Amino acid sequence: MNVLQPQTPEEFERYYRLRWELLRKPWGWERGSELTDDEDRCVHAMICDDQQNALAVCRLQMNSAEEAQVRFMAVRDDMQGKGLGRIIMSYMEDRAREKGAKKMVLQARENALEFYKRMNYTIVKKTHLLWGVIQHYLMEKEL
Repeated sequence: MNVLQPQTPEEFERYYRLRWELLRKPWGWERGSELTDDEDRCVHAMICDDQQNALAVCRLQMNSAEEAQVRFMAVRDDMQGKGLGRIIMSYMEDRAREKGAKKMVLQARENALEFYKRMNYTIVKKTHLLWGVIQHYLMEKEL
């Protein structure tokens, strides 16, 4: 499966829809809540099936010249455990290196900690409780 960076309005629609469906809708957030003010300054990536359905999405932002951050990482429930998360994370790590990043950080939901540990990320500290229910942890990896 190939990773692509959405370019067309249709690709971005599929990308943002999956982001919303997996990361916002289950907690009652409306469509549009998956967007932030800095989307145009970020690298967006997704993996699609042969029918162009989004299966996994991820966003990369540069926090400084040497620190990149992954946000909005999601893999469709029925596609988990098939290596898509590893593929899209490796892709984003390569993009971060190309931009000069020496370190990648992310805020992992508690249920994703083991996945990121397998990708060689380490827990820095327990951080915020999103919407009062989803514990997050700051993790990092030297690139």
